[in-house]
Amino acid sequence: MRIVPVFGKGAVSASPRIGHLHVIVDDLPWWWADASDNNTVDIANFPPGQHKVRIQLVDANHNAFPGREVTHTFTVPHNVTPHQH
Repeated sequence: MRIVPVFGKGAVSASPRIGHLHVIVDDLPWWWADASDNNTVDIANFPPGQHKVRIQLVDANHNAFPGREVTHTFTVPHNVTPHQH
């Protein structure tokens, strides 16, 4: 599987297979697609408290591949000042 910014029905039959990542934060009803293939997902400015990030490997039509998902739960302490970019 190669991570590339190619989307749509025709891309599903590409060989080798291509896809991208869906990044879902805190079980919100929306996600974003990451097709950068740089092995990094950078998320910033979480408020204090517990959070969850779920990353799915999906095909060009946004269909998740079974068993190709990771979830990471973490806590941002209440006494941390957000870093300004």
